[in-house]
Amino acid sequence: MGTETADPESRQPVMADVAKLAGVSHQTVSRVLNGAPHVRPGTRDRVLAAIRELDYRPNSAARALVTRRSQTLGVVSFESTLYGPASMLDGIERAARSAGYFVSVAGLRSLDSRSVQETVDRLRDQGVEGVVVIAPQTSAVSAVAKLSSSIPVVAVGSGTRSSIPTVSVDNRSGAVAAVQQLLDLGHRTVHHLAGPAGWLESQDRREGWHRTLEAAGAPAPAVETGDWSARSGYEAGQRIAALADVTAVFCANDHMALGLLRALHEAGRSVPEDISVVGFDDIPEAAYFIPPLTTVRQDFGELGRRALELLVAELGGTTRPTARVRITPEMVLRHSTGPAHRP
Repeated sequence: MGTETADPESRQPVMADVAKLAGVSHQTVSRVLNGAPHVRPGTRDRVLAAIRELDYRPNSAARALVTRRSQTLGVVSFESTLYGPASMLDGIERAARSAGYFVSVAGLRSLDSRSVQETVDRLRDQGVEGVVVIAPQTSAVSAVAKLSSSIPVVAVGSGTRSSIPTVSVDNRSGAVAAVQQLLDLGHRTVHHLAGPAGWLESQDRREGWHRTLEAAGAPAPAVETGDWSARSGYEAGQRIAALADVTAVFCANDHMALGLLRALHEAGRSVPEDISVVGFDDIPEAAYFIPPLTTVRQDFGELGRRALELLVAELGGTTRPTARVRITPEMVLRHSTGPAHRP
């Protein structure tokens, strides 16, 4: 039997093929691909036309070796279907794509120091240029603080507690706005349905709630605690509904507010006539609750954009290690809040 030879038409085109078709040198093709200046417009057009005609795809691994740029960023994320962390990840991915970066995402069940360090090391070995760590829990902040990495790292959602550049929503100011809105409506005080311990968002929103009541000279009722779920909001809501003096509740997220609304409805407590309710997040469904939920909106797209800007600046060596970006959320007024009922 004779030896079969590969069909030359079936092989993938290489840079030399582009150079031959465009009538230029291999180095000129390389300069065009890398966006180098000082290439004549007509030459650049011929090279780009040859690339399109041959359907040439640069070898990204080889290109990265030459340019030391992979155009890939790593993201270390907490494995969660919760709206906040999931939306942070979506915002970062969208911003990265818009800026021309690929994203390699590593989801972890536990954001402990060892897991975070091993994951950042693995992403670095894959050639990512920098890493974003979504760090919404105190354990994650501790893990980030202990990171040893030769590539830039930015934390998202860790407030001002991280020792590296961070981007976060100003949860305290959002809580202040929510509670002040209720006090301005004439409510004597505001009850609070908090998120779980160990979550930075929960801690900051609870602190904002308490500080606002304290500044107004209003009593601070005992705090109910949930786990971010509608079920936990419903269970806490059953206890809240049994308190005759409750006229306003600030919930640490919208899902718990949803459970609270059902518990109040079942107990015959009308919203907002008897009790006003404010949430936090402005999930897409919030406008369709019964009644539509007044809440605090977080701009996760802006969070992702600012995180990417901070990381790219760090890649360029223009970001201070102490850089902190805080994004102020905004109140969204709907129909779950109203004036305090006066007997």
